[in-house]
Amino acid sequence: MSEAPSPPSRALGPPIPGEPGIVSLVPFGLGQEKPHHFREMLEVLSENSDNLLYAWNILNHGVCDGCSLGPRGLRDDVLPGTHLCMSRLKLLRNNTMGPFVAADVLDIGRLRKMNERQLRKLGRVPFPMIYRPGDRGFSRVSWSEALGLIGERLGKIPPTRQAWFATSKGITNETYYAFTKAARAMGTNNVDFCARLCHAATVSGLKSTIGVGAPTISLSDLVGADLILLWGTNLANNQPVSVKYLAAAKARGARVVVINPTPEKGLEGYWIPSSPASALFGTRIQDDYVPVRVGGDIALMNAVLKLLVSWGRVDASFIQAHTEGYEALVSHLNTLEMADLIARSGVSLAKIEWLATLISRAPNFVTVYSMGLTQHRFGTQNVQGVVNLHLSQGAIGRPNAGILPIRGHSGVQGGGECGVTPTTLPGGFAVNEVNAARFTELWGFEVPTTPGLTTGPMLEAAHDGEIHFLYNLGGNLLQTMPDPEWVTRAFGRVALRVHQDIVLNPSTLIDPGELLVVLPAQTRYEQRGGGTSTSTERRIRFSPEIPGHPQVGESLPEYEIPVRIVCAAR
Repeated sequence: MSEAPSPPSRALGPPIPGEPGIVSLVPFGLGQEKPHHFREMLEVLSENSDNLLYAWNILNHGVCDGCSLGPRGLRDDVLPGTHLCMSRLKLLRNNTMGPFVAADVLDIGRLRKMNERQLRKLGRVPFPMIYRPGDRGFSRVSWSEALGLIGERLGKIPPTRQAWFATSKGITNETYYAFTKAARAMGTNNVDFCARLCHAATVSGLKSTIGVGAPTISLSDLVGADLILLWGTNLANNQPVSVKYLAAAKARGARVVVINPTPEKGLEGYWIPSSPASALFGTRIQDDYVPVRVGGDIALMNAVLKLLVSWGRVDASFIQAHTEGYEALVSHLNTLEMADLIARSGVSLAKIEWLATLISRAPNFVTVYSMGLTQHRFGTQNVQGVVNLHLSQGAIGRPNAGILPIRGHSGVQGGGECGVTPTTLPGGFAVNEVNAARFTELWGFEVPTTPGLTTGPMLEAAHDGEIHFLYNLGGNLLQTMPDPEWVTRAFGRVALRVHQDIVLNPSTLIDPGELLVVLPAQTRYEQRGGGTSTSTERRIRFSPEIPGHPQVGESLPEYEIPVRIVCAAR
C-alpha cells in the first residue's frame, strides 16, 4: 500500500471561511450569461392576465407546486422575506387557464406534431376521452362510459399484468395514498413513481446506513454551517430559490465547494432577484471547484477518507458511540492505492488534500447532493459514501451539520412516504407477509405480499407484451426515459392505457394496443377540501382549496379518480 501524504499544517485550525463577492460592476449583469428573472416575471404576468386575481390567490395562499421546497404562500420558511421562484411562476398557467374544446382533439395527427409546450397551451383536459388504433382523433365520452370501459377490462387483467405509475409535480399526499391503495386493492405491488428516475438511490443509501431515507437537516441549517459541499447538484438551475440560502450562509462565513464533472455557471455567480444588491451586481456562490470525473465520486470520497484517517482527523468518540463497521471501513481503505484513487476520480492530489483539509477544519459541514450522485448504477454506493464522510467527522444529527438530498418536484418526498413504490407500503413499511397482513386487516382487502416491479422493469415487461394495463397518473415517460422510440413501442403493446392529467402531453398520444383513456383531473388548488404535500425537508404543509376558478369541465379531484376506477373494476 502506498503511504498517504502527511497532513499539511493547515489541516489543524479553525474553519476556512468563504469569500463573499459580487459578479460584475455592470448593473443587472448586462452582457453576462444569466437568468432574466424580471423579463420572465413580466411574461408570466401577461400569460395570466385573464385570471390575475385567482393567480394572486394561488401565490398568496397555496403551497408551492413548483419545486420541492414547498413553502406556504409567499412566505419564506427559511429566511425572513418572500419566497417566489420561477419554477412556480412558470407552472402558474396550468392552474389559471381554461379548457380546450372537443374540436381541438379531433385530429391526433395534428396533435402529434406539437411539442409538450404547445400541447399545454391548448388548455386543460375538460372531459374523459377515448382513442382506439385507427381513430382519427379522440372521442369525448361520459365518466360513466369511461369508467365502464376501464372497469370491464381491468377486472379481467391479472395483478401481475398491471402497472401503476405516478408523477410528482403538483400531486398531493392524499392522491398518492389513494393511488397506491387502489393498486393494492387490485392485487398488485407493481406501483412506482418518478423518484425511481431520480432519488431511489437516496432512499436505499440513507435507509441502509442511518435508518431513514430522508434528509438529516433542513434548509435553515445551511445558514450557520462552516462548509457546504454541493456534490452532483446544480441548485442555481434546478432549485434557484435555494441560492439565496447559500448567499445567506456565505454571509455568515460558510465556504461553498462545488464538486461536479463540469463547472456550473449559475453557482459561480447568480443574480438573486429578491436581494436588491444581488439583483444589481450578482453574488458569487462558489469558493472552490473540484472537477471530479463522471463516475469517480466514490474514488474521491475514499481518497478523502483515506487522508482523514491517516491524519487522525476523525471523530473517534462519535464513531465509537454511534457507528458500526469503522474497522472494516479502515481495512478497506488500506487496500486502496492513492494513485489509483486519483486516476479514477480525475482529481489531483493537491485538490484532494485541500478538500480533506476543509472538511477536517469544519466542525459543521453540510453535503447537498442531487442526481449527479444518484443517477448511476452505483448511486446507492455514492450516497453511502457521503454518509461515511459525515460519520467520520461526527457531522450528523445536530444543527448545521448533516446531509441534504435536494429533491426536484413538489410532491416527490410525500410519494415515497405514502408508499407509491413496489417495495414499501404507506409509512415506509416493507412489503412482506407480516406487513401485508397488517394492511390487509387495516384496509379490509387482501394486500399482496411480494414486492412488485419498478419503473424500468415495468416498461420492459410492457415492451415484451406482458403488461396489459398501464395507469399513468400524470407524468411523461416518453420524454423522461432515455429511448423515446423504445418507450413508444412499449406503450403501444399495452392493451389498456389510462392517462390521468390536467393537460395533454406527447405520451398521451401514443397508439395503444387496444384502448387509450384520458381522464381529466383537477389541480391541487381546485380539489375539495384542499390537500397536503411534503417538502424535501419532510415538512407536511396544508394547501387549501382556493375558490375563484370556474370548474374545468367535468374534471374530478385527483384522489377520487383511482377510487372510481377500482370500484368499476371490482
